[in-house]
Amino acid sequence: MNTVKHIISRYTSFLWGILGPLGMWGVFLAAVLDGGAFGLPIDIVVAGYVSQNHRRWIAYALMAAIGSAIGSLVIYAIGYAGGEELLRKRVTPERFKKLHNAFDQHPFWSLMFPAMLPPPTPFKMFALAAGVAEMGITHFILAIFFGRVLRFSALALLVMQFGPGEVHKLRIFFSHHFHWILLTITVLILFWWIVRRMLTRRTARTHPASPVTK
Repeated sequence: MNTVKHIISRYTSFLWGILGPLGMWGVFLAAVLDGGAFGLPIDIVVAGYVSQNHRRWIAYALMAAIGSAIGSLVIYAIGYAGGEELLRKRVTPERFKKLHNAFDQHPFWSLMFPAMLPPPTPFKMFALAAGVAEMGITHFILAIFFGRVLRFSALALLVMQFGPGEVHKLRIFFSHHFHWILLTITVLILFWWIVRRMLTRRTARTHPASPVTK
C-alpha cells in the first residue's frame, strides 16, 4: 500500500510539474488529453489547481469542462465514422441495445448523466455510443460540457471545504461502491420520474384541454 501511495505521489508531482506553470491552460490541456485517448487523472489535476488557488475554482471547472468536451470529439469521430463494431466488442448485445435505445430516445441526458459521474464510470463508452448513434455534434458538446461543469464544480467545492486528501478518500469510496451508488442514483431518478408523471396526469384530469371550436 505504501508503495502504491509513493508511486501515485511521484506521478502527481511529475504531472503537476508539467501542468503547473501553464496556469489554467494546464487544466484545459489535461482535460483535452483525458477526453481524447490518454486517460489522465483529471480529477487530481483539477483538485490540485483548486487547492493552490481557491478564488479561481470557477475558471478551473469551466476550463476543464470545455477541454473535456473538445477532447471527447476524438471518441465521437471514431464512433460516427464507423465505431459500431468497436462498441459491440466492448459491451454485451443486451448492453448495446440499451445504449442504442437510450440515445434514440434521450440522447442529451444519456450523455450528460455519465459526464457528471467520476471514475470508474466508463464515460468513453458513452461518448463512443453517442457517435455511433449519430448524435448531433452541438448536443454532444453541450451535454458533456454541462455534465462536466457540475462534476468539476462539486469537486472544487469539496476540495475547498475538506482539502484534496479527503476528496481522494471519497474518490476511493466511490470506486469501491460504484455499483451501489449508481443503483441509488438510478432509483432516485426513477422515483422522480414516476412522481412527475403522476402529477402531470393529475393536472391533465383536473384541467382537461378545452375542445377546439370552429
